[in-house]
Amino acid sequence: MLRADRIRIIAVGRVRKGWVREGVALYCQRLPGLTIVELRDSDPRREAQAIRGELRSDEQLVTLSEEGRTFRSMELAEQLRQCGSDRLAFVIGGADGLDPALRAQARWQLSLSALTFPHELARLLLVEQLYRVQTILQGGPYHRE
Repeated sequence: MLRADRIRIIAVGRVRKGWVREGVALYCQRLPGLTIVELRDSDPRREAQAIRGELRSDEQLVTLSEEGRTFRSMELAEQLRQCGSDRLAFVIGGADGLDPALRAQARWQLSLSALTFPHELARLLLVEQLYRVQTILQGGPYHRE
């Protein structure tokens, strides 16, 4: 089972579009305990420093990157199930992407798609997929293959 209270999203930049904020808020309500930390935009090196400063010692780093692995929803559910009770920090970089050294520190890298998305939309897609994973792992009706 997915434990949202053991997952944090660390995101560079603020969500400015109202419809994206509403969508993120909806899925956060459905995932009690999920925390989203917003960091200030800068250059990738400074953002990486801020991200490292935000990471907890017991968290496993998962970066969102176009070089990451793409999963079907069922595969992502299995990947997160295998993480068990580990604490995970999903990191979404800013407009210039993540510092390569930070990506190299990641336990694994996730690609939401072969397409490139603005960081705001990536955040919405990630929280929706986390909710979908939760329903898959609970055997709920939300997901249909």
